[in-house]
Amino acid sequence: MNSHDMRPQRCPWCGNDPLYVAYHDRVWGVPEYDSLALFEKLCLDGQQAGLSWLTILKKQASYRAAYDHFDPQKIARYDEQKILSLLGDPGIIRNRLKVESIIRNARSYLQLTSDGSSFSDFLWSFVGGSPIQNNWKVFEQVPVFTPEAEAMSRALKREGFNFVGPTIVYAFMQATGMVNDHLVCCPRHAECRALAN
Repeated sequence: MNSHDMRPQRCPWCGNDPLYVAYHDRVWGVPEYDSLALFEKLCLDGQQAGLSWLTILKKQASYRAAYDHFDPQKIARYDEQKILSLLGDPGIIRNRLKVESIIRNARSYLQLTSDGSSFSDFLWSFVGGSPIQNNWKVFEQVPVFTPEAEAMSRALKREGFNFVGPTIVYAFMQATGMVNDHLVCCPRHAECRALAN
């Protein structure tokens, strides 16, 4: 391998889009332990189904405005009138199943945490409470999902969540730093590893 190949290089998936690059450099892979932030991210990852994450990222501010900043208490009370107003909102993905999934997930979130348990602890338990450190050299090595993602997906579905298949769940785990899937050549690999310790 020549020295050129050893130069730090960002993970290739973020391309050159400034919003995507900023997301890669500041958010993706950073361990997130805040339950409400995790709830928002899980809902947004579900919205991604069949689309690119960049599409959702560009709409994130609109989603926050449309869904009361992802306050599960408020979302759980949404009625048919509110659903219709969301379906008329050009700032979000206007798909009834996806709109209803966020409401369903909010109700599941409240049910899951009604006995005082932490949503964050529940999710992080699937990786033993601390980030899994991977050492991928090329993008092609990164899995689409893992046994941990399959287990989390099954548990979330049992709790009533939807749009939480293993692939969506693994993307969520990567983004929230439950796994460090930055390539080893990426400067963020070491930075995210350090955040985990």
